Amino acid sequence: MTSFELSREHEEFRRSVRDFAEAQIAPYAAQWDREHHFPVDVVRAMGKLGLFGLTAPEEFGGAGGDFTSLCLAIEELGRVDQSMGITLQAGVGLGINPLIEYGTRAQQEAWLPALVAGEALAGFGLTEPGAGSDAGATRTRAELQGEEWVVNGAKQFITNSGSEITSLVTVTARTGVREDGRPEISAIMIPAGTPGFVAEPAYDKLGWHASDTHPLSFTDVRVPADHLLGERGRGYAQFLATLDDGRIAISALSVGCLQACLDMAVAYAGERQTFGGPIGRKQGVAFQIADLEVMLQASRMLTYRAAALKDAGAPAGVVKQAASVAKVYSTESAVTATRIATQVFGGYGFMEEYPVARFYRDAKVLEVGEGTSEVQRMLIARGLGLPVE
Repeated sequence: MTSFELSREHEEFRRSVRDFAEAQIAPYAAQWDREHHFPVDVVRAMGKLGLFGLTAPEEFGGAGGDFTSLCLAIEELGRVDQSMGITLQAGVGLGINPLIEYGTRAQQEAWLPALVAGEALAGFGLTEPGAGSDAGATRTRAELQGEEWVVNGAKQFITNSGSEITSLVTVTARTGVREDGRPEISAIMIPAGTPGFVAEPAYDKLGWHASDTHPLSFTDVRVPADHLLGERGRGYAQFLATLDDGRIAISALSVGCLQACLDMAVAYAGERQTFGGPIGRKQGVAFQIADLEVMLQASRMLTYRAAALKDAGAPAGVVKQAASVAKVYSTESAVTATRIATQVFGGYGFMEEYPVARFYRDAKVLEVGEGTSEVQRMLIARGLGLPVE
């Protein structure tokens, strides 16, 4: 059985990221949220700390580390600001890792050094206006004309896709028809600034105000034929495998949210005085906070177990099941935790001057991104052998 106890090195690394997050992110997170500001300087500082290169090979400037370390970093960033947590999660899991897994040597040498250093970001274009959970319904098309791909279509809800340091976006596109009549879907890398590629104005989101998220459009976008990522016709399968890892990372982000809710609720319940004593003395409050601790511990263990299975090279089906279990439980727990924490704060929890309000807004999307809760339950059921559609 795979062990998922953290090593001394993991705990030391966690402390270093926590120190960075508390010093460089926590004091400014509320202002970034209010201003919908994407702090490029902090992203670069995260790069200098080595966070974007945690799982990347040393030859490209990375640490060659394990996936568990990445999850710890995402958790600690997410504990103070979910926006910076998702920036790292998407930057590594959706931007860098596909290049490591499927890129040619030339592609890796061209793009990875800047991405690993945190000097550039890459996006992952899967979702479309009519293709979300049903990603196989992709309508974006790429036609090979001579030595160039010509791409037309649109993507939506794409993280790290329109910032001043975004260097490329990898998108899924129909590149033909398979023998069985189903669409052939491939992955194409499109550099920022390519004529016809437009990152539309950023979304006005409910939460994650300090993360970079845009709809994208492609009008006769031409890129060299060698910008195909991985095998032609394998783009959809590659992206699904990428999402398996991403679900573990989103679970880690949810654990950070849960930890923040517990910390804030415990502190407030010990300070807020009513009827001659702290509200934490009341069972109605104390029991709700106890539930936060239960959800946190369970979510953390499920997340660490899934990460440990990936690090141990467990079979893909085992990792997929563990990832879905971790994601559906931890994300739904995080949403519940923000509701509980806001209730503990009472009227103050409804005020934007308190961080609990920001976490309340940020949490909901955790149940949606990287595969909705409904999709996770479908995958879990299939893993149990049920013929669910």
